[in-house]
Amino acid sequence: MNNEIIYENNPLNGVGLKALLTEIVDHYGFEILFAYLNINCFKTNPSVNSSIKFLKKTDWAREKVEGFYLYEFKNLPRASSEQFALPPRDRIIPGHQVPGEPAELSLDDAEQLREKRAKKYEERSQEARRGGNSYSRDNKRPMKSDRDAPSSPRASVGRDVDPWAKWKDKS
Repeated sequence: MNNEIIYENNPLNGVGLKALLTEIVDHYGFEILFAYLNINCFKTNPSVNSSIKFLKKTDWAREKVEGFYLYEFKNLPRASSEQFALPPRDRIIPGHQVPGEPAELSLDDAEQLREKRAKKYEERSQEARRGGNSYSRDNKRPMKSDRDAPSSPRASVGRDVDPWAKWKDKS
């Protein structure tokens, strides 16, 4: 299959990051972008150049901004689950879907969205605790309550005890 045909209808095709960011900043402003995307480059030192510098280095943030561009600014219908797994630039937009007018966004709506996300996060955390999973979301390190439990070897070691003492004695 020819790649030109696949990406022909994607609104991100041929649009550089600077043009994309300038377009959404001119329409929404940095305050709305930070409220909806929660990326600090839109809050601290908000300029197009500093944001581009950060977004070029950080794939997850760039994909978040590109998704915002597609589904809020270009107002396309949400992607299917298999398309959602792909980065926004690699998604195939069906030919019958055309970009619409930018969505009207407000700081109040952003606050409601943030509360909704926090509630979902809390529900998932409670499910993980009920299910007996004592690990945090990334399953790499125990949750704080498990690390500080009195039965852990870490808690039994005194603050003034040298953890390298055994190593020093062997040499």
